Amino acid sequence: QVHLVESGGGLVQAGDSLRLSCAASGRTFNTYAMGWFRQAPGKEREFVGGIRRSGGNTYIPDTLKGRFTISRDNAKNVVYLQMNSLKPEDAAVYYCAARSGTNYRLSPREYDYWGEGTQVTVSS
Repeated sequence: QVHLVESGGGLVQAGDSLRLSCAASGRTFNTYAMGWFRQAPGKEREFVGGIRRSGGNTYIPDTLKGRFTISRDNAKNVVYLQMNSLKPEDAAVYYCAARSGTNYRLSPREYDYWGEGTQVTVSS
């Protein structure tokens, strides 16, 4: 079992950057693939990045590629989401999620554990 806590959200202006962190409890963090998702009011939860449990392979959807980067530090039990050139449409609650196994998945239904989320607000 793993407990996840996100941090790093806040209010920024369009064009700014944020780095979200997700700290995981337990000594088995490196047995979980990780994903970042976001959810805006009235919208479905959206996948924004995934990383293998080893950190050797990552995926960012094409719509976000070039602005978002996902990484992890297994020694520190942390996964990051670097977000650059933020836009008002990036505003949402951002969640990290863990799933047992090697690979990330794009569907939120494939994840076993979730954090409570961190709010990102982008003003124009």
